[in-house]
Amino acid sequence: MLDDTKETEGAGEGITEEALEAEESFAELFEKESKIPGRLMPGQKVKGTVVRISGEWVYIDLGGKSEGVVDLSEFSNGEEGYKIREGEQVELFFVGVQSGLRKLTTRTKGYSTIDIAGLRDAYHAGVPITGKVRGELKGGYEVNAGGVRCFCPFSQMDIRGGRDSKVHIAEVYLFKIIEFGEDGRNIIVSRRQLLEEEREVQAKKLKESLSVGMEMVGRIRSVQKFGAFVDLGGIDGMIPLSEMAWGRTERAEDVLSAGQEVTVKIIGLDWERNRVTLSLKALQPNPWESVAERYIAESQVEGTVVRLAPFGAFVNLEPGIDGLIHISNLGAGRRVQHPKDVLEVGQWVNAYVLSVDAANKKISLTLEPKTVQEDVPLPSVGDVMKGVVERVMPYGIFVKLESGLTGLLPNSEVGTPKGSNHSRMFPPGTQMEVVATTVDEEKRKVSLSRTAVSEKMEKEEYNQYKSSVEKDKAANISEFGELLKASLEAKK
Repeated sequence: MLDDTKETEGAGEGITEEALEAEESFAELFEKESKIPGRLMPGQKVKGTVVRISGEWVYIDLGGKSEGVVDLSEFSNGEEGYKIREGEQVELFFVGVQSGLRKLTTRTKGYSTIDIAGLRDAYHAGVPITGKVRGELKGGYEVNAGGVRCFCPFSQMDIRGGRDSKVHIAEVYLFKIIEFGEDGRNIIVSRRQLLEEEREVQAKKLKESLSVGMEMVGRIRSVQKFGAFVDLGGIDGMIPLSEMAWGRTERAEDVLSAGQEVTVKIIGLDWERNRVTLSLKALQPNPWESVAERYIAESQVEGTVVRLAPFGAFVNLEPGIDGLIHISNLGAGRRVQHPKDVLEVGQWVNAYVLSVDAANKKISLTLEPKTVQEDVPLPSVGDVMKGVVERVMPYGIFVKLESGLTGLLPNSEVGTPKGSNHSRMFPPGTQMEVVATTVDEEKRKVSLSRTAVSEKMEKEEYNQYKSSVEKDKAANISEFGELLKASLEAKK
């Protein structure tokens, strides 16, 4: 018993080479048998080898004694012929059994050997068919698939709805049968479902390849108030309104239109929320890079008021470049409660540069020049001077005097009826006479008056007249005195 036990325990160590070869042959045979397809399900993916090409058919060996056929036209390569040869390995989709043959399709070309039975098999297999758009019907299109009349709703022709008949009629597309009713008398097809499936595949590939900073070419799918959606070939990205240009963009439709091809730069990726943020202006020259060369401190600039805030007014100097006039630099020496008391949106203004901070994209401006020539003498109160209108503001007129100084002529001192349009009445360059009413030697600021000129002239004329009268009176008295003296002497 002990010997038998040892012999049994050692049996594994005494297996002969013949037994091993027999075991390997059995494993290979089992593997081959397992690869022979049994009952295929419609739509099932199979692999096979091209064994021969005969007539309109390509015969595929599916393993063992199983064989299937594919329409040769599905391998058409246009004028170059057919891109298929015997011995080639192919991946196909099972459609169904017709006339004892296992019908297969490449899916990419679409099942083309079609009759009612073939359409039924394609419907159950979920494989696409090839169809030609024949014309427009109420609510959709008539599609001819191998002589069988099908219907494609407008909403199922393409992703955008497909209502442009001129684009689709007479075109040959792949369609998916989404409804097969009344034994083939009511067949509804969809092209949109195949396009969406294709987009999903493309989107998956794109997600693996996209990165921030990448430049891509896309097509504008739609334009909205807040931006524009771009089709990148499987994934939609969005260009926010603020990323369309360096300049101020009020309406996206002023810059882009649906169907337009654009080159964009990816500036943000958020796959959790499925967001791709794009930019047009990132591909345009940044105006802030050379701003310090164009805007020198104390230089005069001009622009349009684009926004008023409690702390100041923003002035657009050029596309993408705004400067700020702080509220403390709006009053020309007087306190301003709010920028709207001095300026209004859309107003064209002249200003002076105080400082430039290109790194933080800031330009500080003032309505008054920061410095004034120190060697220019200040006038005295009451001096009458000639000057030229430099600019007109809501609160008054800046007049450049002959000495080179600039003084402020308040609206109340212009001498015009209330509500007069001074911008129209006194355009820049208008000459006028003014009187210095106040002079601030420390700040070197001069307040002027136009009404005081006439008042002073009237006063001077009155004084001249009064002086003339007094002289005449004195002369008359003197003459009367001489006559009286002569008369008295004569009487003596």
